[in-house]
Amino acid sequence: MSERPDPTASRAVLVGVSHYSFLEPLPAVANNLPALASALTAADAWGLPEDHCTIISEPRDAQKIADVLWQQAQAATDTLLFYFGGHGLIDSRGELLLGLADSRHGRSHTGIPYQWLREAMVEGGRPQRYVIILDCCFSGRALGLMSTTNDLVDTAQIDGSYLLAAAGENALAIAPPGETYTAFTGELLDCLTSGVPGGPPELDLDTVYRHLREQLAAKALPVPHKRDRNTAGALVLARNPAYRAQAERPLAPAPVTASLWPTPASFTTCQDFLNALGQVRAVAGLPVQRVAERAKVSASTVSALINRTTLPTRWTTTGAYLLACGLTSEQEAEWKAVWQQLRASAPAAPAVASSQPTAVETATDAIRPRWWRRSQTSRR
Repeated sequence: MSERPDPTASRAVLVGVSHYSFLEPLPAVANNLPALASALTAADAWGLPEDHCTIISEPRDAQKIADVLWQQAQAATDTLLFYFGGHGLIDSRGELLLGLADSRHGRSHTGIPYQWLREAMVEGGRPQRYVIILDCCFSGRALGLMSTTNDLVDTAQIDGSYLLAAAGENALAIAPPGETYTAFTGELLDCLTSGVPGGPPELDLDTVYRHLREQLAAKALPVPHKRDRNTAGALVLARNPAYRAQAERPLAPAPVTASLWPTPASFTTCQDFLNALGQVRAVAGLPVQRVAERAKVSASTVSALINRTTLPTRWTTTGAYLLACGLTSEQEAEWKAVWQQLRASAPAAPAVASSQPTAVETATDAIRPRWWRRSQTSRR
């Protein structure tokens, strides 16, 4: 079951580095931060208060980031979210470093060890859950490419947390030149603001993760990886705008039900028509009493109609019955046309001999001679 975090008891820390003194610049990261903050604080999303979302842009001091994280971990009692966008590095021991503005390859002391951040978030922290989103690599290459040499997910585990990483082992995390956002964060923003068509009413972390993998794979871009502990995957980040828009559209008849209506064009006999009348109610799944209420007739009238052995002589009740079962006015008109054709082609009922004189015979007798009338009376 999905769980919505309390925004008043949660905090977010967003860190991004786009300008590097010794590494390739990543200009799209500068756009990632304000856009992600806007998505997290939107009233129809997580609704995080603006003063609960801290942005640290172009940091040069590792201690500053660790101090802010520690402070926010003390303030949050529900959920603490940490995001980093920029270059990722690996030190000589194979541990993850997050690249700062003055970071250099081969100089571990110029980056911020992920272990520091882990300690700042977890040790003495009060949050029930931790969400870590890392849009980075281990070593910078040409502009627009960020490479990895190890699995970021395994390097950055935190118990009781949900880690969403832009790239996996030996994969490239891409920041395409000229794009507004990095590939991973851009897709994440689109998911939070536009929603997941056909998805649930709320976007929990697992739903977001699956959507990102599908969308990025469809674009031939590196797919993200995750590592979660306990039930963090059920944590809700936003409402699903795509679901809300779908729910507000007028409801249309279900295609499956519509396809099951008997087709009047296939009726070749009166019996076909009569059999189909009963099938209509079965497809609609309505009891006789409910159909009668909708058609504004008695239940006995409905029962008599669907149990007839001859075609109805009038259309009014039949038409009301079909509409009450859910057929459209266009479909009801098709049934009426077929009913008229079947009635026109039906053989006329044989005349029944009668021993009683007709009205014409009686009128004619009145003007005949009295003797003739007496003779006819004796014959009868």
